[in-house]
Amino acid sequence: MRLLTLNVHAWQEEHQLDKINTLAKVIHENRYDVIALQEVSQLYNEPIEYDHIRADNYGLLVQKELEKLGSNDYTLYWDVSHYGYDIYEEGLALLVRHPAINVESFYISASQDIDFWKSRKIVGGTFDIKGERVALYSCHLGWWNDEEESYTSQVDRLLNKADEHDSFILMGDFNSASIVKGEGYEYLLKSGLYDTHTLAHTKSGQNTIEGTIAGWDQNSSGLKIDYILTNWGAHVTASRVIFDGENKPVISDHYGLDVDLRLSNNKQK
Repeated sequence: MRLLTLNVHAWQEEHQLDKINTLAKVIHENRYDVIALQEVSQLYNEPIEYDHIRADNYGLLVQKELEKLGSNDYTLYWDVSHYGYDIYEEGLALLVRHPAINVESFYISASQDIDFWKSRKIVGGTFDIKGERVALYSCHLGWWNDEEESYTSQVDRLLNKADEHDSFILMGDFNSASIVKGEGYEYLLKSGLYDTHTLAHTKSGQNTIEGTIAGWDQNSSGLKIDYILTNWGAHVTASRVIFDGENKPVISDHYGLDVDLRLSNNKQK
């Protein structure tokens, strides 16, 4: 099973359409089973394409580029979390090329106000991946030291929902650096989660952000804040940082993670 996660920083990038095309080409080449995207935005006044997805939805444009390339089997699941920069409906997405058993979205923040930029929603569902049932979630959490929105409470709400499933995978921007002791990353691991990058038999790259980006205004170094986490000690063949300028061009203020893992045949919790 091959997975990709990326915070795409939608519509805040120069040459955005070119970067959407780059992302679609890499997805098409690698035939990921699941792609989790964060900060997937659409202008709030664009016409509706279908349901609540507007014509300029970043995820929709990726899907359309995939169809042009011949990858016609990806389904887009998207929901809005909050308004961003006053003009965008910012949300999360999954692109999955396997049958959905059920799909849902839910808030993990105390706030469920779309007008509050710290409101955090998860998009996920249960899918039939090559005959095995697995729950998949695209995640974007807040920050450890935020007094308005407790990080541990967000993790707890997320896991309360995910724990309804035997096997689940959390993918996304967790806004907590792996090198910082006693904060969010350690809390995630102490909650029973496994970092697939750590488990990987082969790995390349480490950091998923470099220097100052939105939400990390005081950062001056390279940090890993994006993860693919499982609730079992999965057999992970490889984990690669991608879209970092070495392994594919940079297309966002985050780099992505590209992971190959085995599902439950050898699962040991």
